[in-house]
Amino acid sequence: MNDLITYAPALARGFLENVKLAAVCGVLSLILGTALVSMRVAPVPILRWAGATYVNVVRNTPLTLVLAFSALGVSDTLGVTFSQTPSVNGFWLVVLGMTAYTSTFVCEALRAGVNTVPIGQAEAARALGLSFAQTLGTIVLPQAFRAVIAPLGSVMIAMIKNTTVAIAAGYLAESAFVMKDTFDDTGVSIPIFIGLALAFMAVTLPVGLLSGRLARRLAVVR
Repeated sequence: MNDLITYAPALARGFLENVKLAAVCGVLSLILGTALVSMRVAPVPILRWAGATYVNVVRNTPLTLVLAFSALGVSDTLGVTFSQTPSVNGFWLVVLGMTAYTSTFVCEALRAGVNTVPIGQAEAARALGLSFAQTLGTIVLPQAFRAVIAPLGSVMIAMIKNTTVAIAAGYLAESAFVMKDTFDDTGVSIPIFIGLALAFMAVTLPVGLLSGRLARRLAVVR
């Protein structure tokens, strides 16, 4: 018990790193996912091809490989660094990999939402002289977001849990790595595992409940 109390602050800091990763990646994934879905439904063939290729390649690549590429390919081989501080640099390399990965699922969820918008609305917008960007931004995407709040909530929940594999990019401050170190030093595993599992549930369950409630309140009536 004394060992658990001793390591509790480190475990708490590791968990907060996961929460911080999830918050930053969630915002950036929504932005990049929206850009990707705009490419996938664009009237320009090369944009549609580029968006589809990116989504299909990254979405079907294991997250651990994407994170490893962020650390080994982007950082070590290409020499891209975000900070001279190793922990800060590692954080943003994880953000890069997780955003690149999660945004593909955001894109596909939004594309399903775009398909629920009656095509007549887009045709009416074009008849009024609106450009593709104006039609997408003011008519199509707002309805698409409202239609897929629940699926986007599921994507965010998966992303929160995926932060536990940040070690694949060499980021050693998050909870899974701290938990392993604690196991090795104390020999205690089950109480720590249960505690972190409950901590993640305390984050993911409200996200699921909130997304479900918003989906019901903001549902588009056809």
